Parts: sequence; C-alpha cells; structure tokens
Amino acid sequence: MTAAVITGASAGLGAEFTRQLVREFPEIEEFWLIARRVGKLEELAQQFPDKKFVCMGLNLLDPKSFRYLGEKLAEQKADVRVLVNNAGCGTTGNIGFGATSADVMRVVDLNVRALTMVTQTVIPFMTRGAKIINVSSIAAFCPTPRMTVYSASKAYVSAFTGGIADELRPKGISVTAVCPGPMATEFLAVGHVVDSRPFELLPYCDQVQ
Repeated sequence: MTAAVITGASAGLGAEFTRQLVREFPEIEEFWLIARRVGKLEELAQQFPDKKFVCMGLNLLDPKSFRYLGEKLAEQKADVRVLVNNAGCGTTGNIGFGATSADVMRVVDLNVRALTMVTQTVIPFMTRGAKIINVSSIAAFCPTPRMTVYSASKAYVSAFTGGIADELRPKGISVTAVCPGPMATEFLAVGHVVDSRPFELLPYCDQVQ
C-alpha cells in the first residue's frame, strides 16, 4: 500500500501540501494526515471523497505518538512515497525574560525532536523514488532576536535536511527543505507572535486558506 504522511495537516501550509499531493500524486493510495485536531483533518479529507485518508489525532509532543505511527505503518505494510514534516510552532520573547519556559520547550520539542523522530520512524518504510519535504523557514538563515529559539530550531531543520539528503541519496530517496517567508496562517495567532520586526517588514507569501 502506497502512502503519503503529512504532519501538521489540519490547517495552513500542511493542509495546502495535502491538497497539492492529492493532485500531483494520483498513484498514492492513502494519505495519512497527522495533527491534534482530528476534526479538521476529517474536514480536509472530505474535500476529496474519491481518495482514502487516514486521520490520526496525534500530539507529536508525546513520545508515544512515534511508536503508534511506526506500529500502524508496520501493520499496513506501508510504502511511504512522500513524507511532509510540516508540524511546527514559534513564539516571541527574549530568552530568560519574556519567553516562558513552556513556550521554549514546545518550540524545541515540536520543531526539532518531533520532526527528527517522525523522520526516524518513517524512513524504514520508504523505498527508491520516495521524497521527504521538511518545512524550514527563512529564519533558518540568520539569528532572529525575540524569536531566537524558533530561528535556531529552523536552522536545525535545514542542517538536518542536508545531512540526511546525503545519507539517503544512495537509497534513491530525495530530501528537500522548504524555507518560506511569513505566511498568513494560524502560526502567528497560535504562537502569540507579536511585535516582531521581521513579520512587520518582510513581504508575505501568498495567503494560504
């Protein structure tokens, strides 16, 4: 059974990735969508009634989610043709004062640990010709004061992508980091991103509905 796995698929860029993958990869048999809000995933799946979706309401901050995903992939003998690591978050505030410890840990756990562990879990189910897309950010290219942890986490994503691209090249699996600029998605509201000069000054990408 061929499958695509998309994390953070409930809204924004993750939902748009899902729509595009359905259109561009008609040969994929199942689309596995991962996010906490399973209702949103089901709404997205209803847009494509002729396709099979597996909506997984997983919290990637919970280490048990990776074990569950691996078990399901094994049970279904999945051949994952595309993995999109889109789940991520950000926040504003200076380290030590302003940014809360909970916010800092959430950014590190989701952007770094979860992305790494989803990739670690899925790669054994990928074969030649498969693709991995990691959502990084233009913030990966330089330190971003008041979003220091976020930009550092995205620098990790880009470096991680480059490293595994070399590791997986002999297996015929391609790995790409996508580095978008600001986008009009839920990211700003969910992360309470306020008073950020980059988001005030940089041009926004086309709005994602």
